[in-house]
Amino acid sequence: MEFGQILRDLRARAGIGIKRLAPDLGVTYSYLSKLETSGVRPSEELIGRVATYFGYDRDRLFLSAGRVPPELLEILRQHPDDAIQLLKERFRRHGGSRR
Repeated sequence: MEFGQILRDLRARAGIGIKRLAPDLGVTYSYLSKLETSGVRPSEELIGRVATYFGYDRDRLFLSAGRVPPELLEILRQHPDDAIQLLKERFRRHGGSRR
């Protein structure tokens, strides 16, 4: 699921209108609307604020926004060969794709 859909679902479950949520997250409601319709890509900072606000898994939000969580990116940078090999072995064993 994409970031915008997750954001919309979280907001709807919490019963919070877009105009009320925007100032809490430090953005305009028109920007939030664009996020929800995938018109723009969120910054790392905003992803963190959304995760904190709703108590949602930060790493899942990063991935839903097409971004690699910073901690995982650091692991990939420090150990690229090991990380690539581990991922290939892990997912090759399970038929390539796990959804």
